[in-house]
Amino acid sequence: MSGIICFLIVVVLAKILTNFTPPDGIFQKAAEGILFANFWLLLLITIILFIADIFGAFPFPLNLPAPIIRAFGSVFCIAFILSIFQWYDSNFSTMLFQLFLLPALILIPLLFIIVLATGYFEIMRQLWWIPKVADDPDWQVVHQVPAVYLEAGESDAKSWEEIGAELRLMLYDLFHRFRQEIKRK
Repeated sequence: MSGIICFLIVVVLAKILTNFTPPDGIFQKAAEGILFANFWLLLLITIILFIADIFGAFPFPLNLPAPIIRAFGSVFCIAFILSIFQWYDSNFSTMLFQLFLLPALILIPLLFIIVLATGYFEIMRQLWWIPKVADDPDWQVVHQVPAVYLEAGESDAKSWEEIGAELRLMLYDLFHRFRQEIKRK
């Protein structure tokens, strides 16, 4: 979330600074050609990486989409870097974009696979090599519901109040566990 906020602050500051610079200056051209022209691409990159970080903060089964989302974010980052080279070529009449276009076409699938593999390696490393939560001395039980022994003749069907209480406890446990997982990272 801080990445999105910082990005928007940079855009606003660049917009304010373009009002105080000459219209044919390099800062004006760079801000309009790189930052403002690629605003939606940069916003998409920050949102994709933000979603990947959210999934990455969850414990094991829920963090599996994080490497895939992060790999797509890295591909969009390469697209933004290529647009910077294209802007540089159009303003300074160089052949830099054509020089980096072919290696980028090879680099994009390679980068996708590397980010995907390292993301899943990190998930597997957390599962196998990091000690389990139950072995952690700092881990605490938030609540413990005592077992209710049914008297003879009572039905074991749950009332709606008991179901609502269990649902609230489940949501509390989920958010508390999420908070503890974030604190560890």
